[in-house]
Amino acid sequence: MVYTVTFNPSLDYIVTVDDFKTGMTNRTTSELMLPGGKGLNVSQVLTSLGVKSTAIYFSAGFVGEEITRKIEESGINAEEIKLPVGCSRINLKLRNMEGTEINGRGPDIAGDEIEMLYERLDRIKAGDILVLAGSIPPGVSDTIYSDIMERLSPKGIRIVVDATKDLLVNVLGSRPFLIKPNNDELGEIFGVKITSKEQAAEYAGKLIDMGAENVLVSLASEGAVLVCSDGQVLLSNAPEGTLINSVGSGDAMVAGFLAGWLENGDMSHAFKLGVCSGSASAFSEFFAEKYAIMKLYEALD
Repeated sequence: MVYTVTFNPSLDYIVTVDDFKTGMTNRTTSELMLPGGKGLNVSQVLTSLGVKSTAIYFSAGFVGEEITRKIEESGINAEEIKLPVGCSRINLKLRNMEGTEINGRGPDIAGDEIEMLYERLDRIKAGDILVLAGSIPPGVSDTIYSDIMERLSPKGIRIVVDATKDLLVNVLGSRPFLIKPNNDELGEIFGVKITSKEQAAEYAGKLIDMGAENVLVSLASEGAVLVCSDGQVLLSNAPEGTLINSVGSGDAMVAGFLAGWLENGDMSHAFKLGVCSGSASAFSEFFAEKYAIMKLYEALD
């Protein structure tokens, strides 16, 4: 079983506004309201690829209720931890404005609710996969992912981390199975600008030296890189297609990688399926279905 954890889920309000003007009333020409948050996104794409997952997440208020309704509609096993105060966030995504977003803060999470999360995580068994993905609300320690990994380390669980800055760097000493920075996030860690797949592979190798078992780097239209602790270095160009909605494409890449790896343990297959899952989702209104992903897989050299 694959488990995903989302500390700060959202409803993503994804809109297109033609000829947007500041200081004026603007009207949408298209809109979507979808459950969001990196862990939830991973669970949704895993479901499309036929892999069962359980989504563990915090929710609050009427927005949290709607997130749960939409998640359950999609066939994902939802394990909601309800917060007594506050409201889950709504994130505004302006589709045709170069990825412009306005993301909400999210509700506070107290120590008692963190203990409820630990109780859920303690049920995970050896051989399962846990995905820790996304930002955390203010007030939660940036060691929370590494704290979870240390707590679960005796259980033989493979843990995937998709996060940024200290939240990611802090887990490296706990040997995560997979981390997935994009090129900007990777460059931010080392204070450089990543401009090529070869450079991404070089700096991903440094994360291997720091403790990661496998590092998957997405480079948007430039493709992707996978560097493994056994010495494998895989590079891929991006599949051809028309960008429609890039929201969550990195999460789709993580889901595709895991689905491929669970099939046969082959890193090359997992990498290729991850690249195609991310791209197929970027070429779709919402996350791509399996047929669209496999169409790209068959065409990708």
